[in-house]
Amino acid sequence: MTEIRKCTKEDIVATGAFYDRVVEYLDAHINYPKWVYKGYPSEPYASFMTDEGVQYICLENERIVGAFVLNTDPEADYKKGDWSANLSDGEYMVIHALAVDPDCQGSGIGKEILNYCINMAKQSGFKAIRLDIVPDNIPAQRLYEGFGFRCAGEADVRPEVKHIPLFRLYELNFDE
Repeated sequence: MTEIRKCTKEDIVATGAFYDRVVEYLDAHINYPKWVYKGYPSEPYASFMTDEGVQYICLENERIVGAFVLNTDPEADYKKGDWSANLSDGEYMVIHALAVDPDCQGSGIGKEILNYCINMAKQSGFKAIRLDIVPDNIPAQRLYEGFGFRCAGEADVRPEVKHIPLFRLYELNFDE
């Protein structure tokens, strides 16, 4: 049985270590999201997001098996998206840094997390969920498209991230 909850100050070190483990695994295999070890996502990112009240962890037998951020800040220039709904910032939620423990790949944890995000956004009165991924991140594409997310184009929404020139944007609108 898994539990999804907000990360607390006491969870920050373990959450950072979790993200480090995931990035080390990705670096040794295929780093689909192009995450950077000790860069993004990392303990400082998890700490900042925990302070903001938007870092979540997924636990199984008190062990972190998933982590993500759910907030209203795109952290990117989402005006460049080819969105099907004309929504203002604050009318939709954004998923960031969704990671699943490599030992748990294919176990349904990613789907559980996505269900949680969708339910949270709907219950909180938001009109959609949006996110961005690296275009070559096939596992993420499959996960999001399997939940009905629609591609809203590719754009350079984060010019400060030099090693990723384009991001693929996704949306799930709740009124469709």
